[in-house]
Amino acid sequence: MGDASLTGYHVRRTLRFRLLQWRTERNRDTAVRYLDLLAVALEGRGWRCVKTYRPEVVPVRTPLLRVYGADRAATTFTVVAVPGGGWAFHEAPRGRGGFLCQCGGDIEFAAQVIDRFLRDRPL
Repeated sequence: MGDASLTGYHVRRTLRFRLLQWRTERNRDTAVRYLDLLAVALEGRGWRCVKTYRPEVVPVRTPLLRVYGADRAATTFTVVAVPGGGWAFHEAPRGRGGFLCQCGGDIEFAAQVIDRFLRDRPL
């Protein structure tokens, strides 16, 4: 009995993960729109952003936004689908484990959270 429920849990977890991956890949334009908004907000806070999701710049499968500071280490952000139909900003190298904040709603709040995250990172 324990094995059957454990298997069911793994199947549901795998299906949920695959669904979120599918939503992220299928709705690339949504991810790009959120990254564009984030880039504008972060540039207003003094960060330099490189949009690596434009096919004319760099052809990549996953939309990525590189963020640089004058004396700070660079990092990369992406937008992925999250459960409940929402979207969230993630630190790209950490994948789903790099969750930073939700995309919906106030982009200035998201920029504030990400700005604080970037400033608190070690050099």
